[in-house]
Amino acid sequence: MATIKYFTRTIAGNDKIVPIYLRLTVGRETDFKVKTGLHVKAEFFNNNTGTFRQKAEFTTKPELEKKLRDLKNHIHDELTLLTRGPDKEWIVVTIDKFHNPEKYQPKVKDLFTFIQHFIDTAPTRITAKTGRPASYKQIREYNATFRHLKNYAKGKNLYLDFKDIDLSFYNDWIEYLQGLKLCQNTIGKKIMTLKIFLNAATEAGFNQYNHYKKRGFKILKEDAESIYLTEKEIQQLYELDLEGDSLDKIRDLFIIGCWTGLRFSDWNKVTPENIKDGFLELKQQKTGGAVIVPLHPTVEAIIKKHGGRLPKLMTNQKFNFFLKQVAEKAELNDIIHKAITRGGLKVTKAYKKHELVTTHTGRRSFATNLYKSGFPTLSIMQITGHKTEAAFLTYIKVTPKEHAEKLRTFWQEQTKLKVI
Repeated sequence: MATIKYFTRTIAGNDKIVPIYLRLTVGRETDFKVKTGLHVKAEFFNNNTGTFRQKAEFTTKPELEKKLRDLKNHIHDELTLLTRGPDKEWIVVTIDKFHNPEKYQPKVKDLFTFIQHFIDTAPTRITAKTGRPASYKQIREYNATFRHLKNYAKGKNLYLDFKDIDLSFYNDWIEYLQGLKLCQNTIGKKIMTLKIFLNAATEAGFNQYNHYKKRGFKILKEDAESIYLTEKEIQQLYELDLEGDSLDKIRDLFIIGCWTGLRFSDWNKVTPENIKDGFLELKQQKTGGAVIVPLHPTVEAIIKKHGGRLPKLMTNQKFNFFLKQVAEKAELNDIIHKAITRGGLKVTKAYKKHELVTTHTGRRSFATNLYKSGFPTLSIMQITGHKTEAAFLTYIKVTPKEHAEKLRTFWQEQTKLKVI
């Protein structure tokens, strides 16, 4: 917890004007003493209380008291934006920002300078949706979209500004991205990110044009036809003999995802401290929301196997590479036909199921298998974090035949009739 206390240096002559310092301590590791930029007569300040003496009377006292309160609040607010401990340079800049906020306003000349400022400040800027700064993955998407915008403008010999982002630009930019052979959902993500930039610029007062809000300026999206694993296939993975194989840890972590619905970023947060009375309770990294999941017997066995602390994660890309090897060893070889629009053309390709397994397959399998079992949709959504039933039903992977089988099972249970 951060503590801020004001003080003055002891000098000869209490009638002299002296600088007011502050001492910032955060835990045991951070302890800085710096000037606040404010001054007072030494005789008016009480270093024991860190405030002005009660009997001190001078005309600027109310103003100085307010400035010290506001400065303390300003520092505490800035501390909440940090992803690591502060250093002395940070506190000096933070105090300067309090006194001279105009120095730190973005010097926005056009669309590109705003986007660059938006990206530069993303690691410390709190987003309204999550209450936290943008993640590494989101910032990577910001940079990728900005890179495509700059390359588009350079290739077309254009100067792009806010007024130029209209439906004509929209259609031309999509054609440009299709020319790069990007798939439909990737293009849709670039449009969505551009809208994030424009919304932020509009709210900040830099953009007065709203062409991007028109119905035709839509985010392209198609069903990615992502797969899920059935409970039988998950059991195949679990029973796979990988003793002494480095893939054993990959398999175990993935199965944790299949039986908890946790995202990849949360898998290694499972510790004995998160387990209470047969439930797994933790705060999700992506949303900051709390999740509580009962421990499936398989999850209990895996946690016990690893002494309560699961193996450390590698990067998502590397994990997916090794996970496909695990799925291949488990002989998940069903043929999956996957259609994808790339470069404006829809192409269907056949894959073996193990080629399509990724870390996110675990979370999707959890949701889909629970839904197929008849477990209440709203209860599943409480665990997965889906806000609307429409979004949830798009997320899960249930075929028309599986829906029909679900209805048949329901009728059998309701009427006790035996279907021949």
